Amino acid sequence: MEEVRVFPLTCAVQNYAWGKVGLDSEVAKLVVGGDPVAVVADGKPYAELWMGAHPKGPPPPPGQLPFLFKVLSVNTALSIQAHPNRELAARLHAQFPEHYPDNNHKPEMAIALTRFQGLCGFRPVEEILGFLKSVPEFHALVGNEAAGELLCSMGDAVHTSQVLKKCFTRMMNCEKKVFVDQLNMLVKRVTEEGAAGKDTSSSNGDMLLRLHSQYPGDIGCFSIYFLNHIVLDPGQAMFLGANEPHAYLYGDCIECMACSDNTVRAGLTPKYIDVNTLCEMLNYSPAPASSKIFPCVQDASDPCVSLYDPPVPDFTVMRIQVPASVKQYTVAPVDSASILLVIEGDATATSAAALSDVTLRRGTVLFVSANESVSLHITSQSGMNMFRACCLL
Repeated sequence: MEEVRVFPLTCAVQNYAWGKVGLDSEVAKLVVGGDPVAVVADGKPYAELWMGAHPKGPPPPPGQLPFLFKVLSVNTALSIQAHPNRELAARLHAQFPEHYPDNNHKPEMAIALTRFQGLCGFRPVEEILGFLKSVPEFHALVGNEAAGELLCSMGDAVHTSQVLKKCFTRMMNCEKKVFVDQLNMLVKRVTEEGAAGKDTSSSNGDMLLRLHSQYPGDIGCFSIYFLNHIVLDPGQAMFLGANEPHAYLYGDCIECMACSDNTVRAGLTPKYIDVNTLCEMLNYSPAPASSKIFPCVQDASDPCVSLYDPPVPDFTVMRIQVPASVKQYTVAPVDSASILLVIEGDATATSAAALSDVTLRRGTVLFVSANESVSLHITSQSGMNMFRACCLL
């Protein structure tokens, strides 16, 4: 009997506390779409949908995939963090295997399914200096000397990075009582100003109060004055390479990453934090928020495909948007195994490598072996929207 090389996958759902609850969650909606008899509990968080090989997930498809493919539905912020490069990952794993469980790097990409908010990369120095001026509680943690050095460093990129590291490290290592007192003062002031009808945008007031309500007394609340606030519209992406500081704040996204659990955290989390490693490893190159939006490019061979192709060999993500006018579409073969997720639309999938035809609907996940094509007969009136993770060599 010939090997079955195209087949639907059973995926794992993770009910982490930070996930969106019930059918507010895109993860839950996809679960119900893919399995109409699935039951979604109203008060339960549905945080992640895992597609592919992972020791904590379902049995993996045949062959080793170099990536993990997920859907995330984020309700409360996910930690201030960064991922190590291969060299640092190997060193951390050797020294602290209980916290860094493998020796691989973990570049990752988030592609918005709904309006998605995050923090990513250090803000332009002018913006940080603006907050140092308008938020005295933030200034108190950084200190007069480091703040003054940052002002004087402008125009010298190397010096700016060095001073930015000094400023951020000083804040992150601040004595707990000091930063908790300053945070409480700031929250009180912003709350009172908001109640009085004053504009609190110069203090990033709305975001500060939201993060403080989720993680009261956490030093990570002050990170909003150093890091860019990124808002992605559906289809927009951000790529998080090694040493890039980031946090997910709210929304639903597709996520693809190298196979690794290595995350260095330093705030907005109940998990293990490693402030010294994080402060030492980060990329301290300031850049505007707009520069952190990762561009997708049109596939030259298929007008329905947009490519999110990051500068790492571990994964590429394709967005496949088939218009309503097209009723027959072929998912083209690629030279690696791939995972196809249906976000919208209905079709019957046919492949010589499948045991039988597969009904595709919202939430269906299909494993496609290398060099196999899949023919779709589209039955929905509004076309199809799908994401495909693969490894384009």
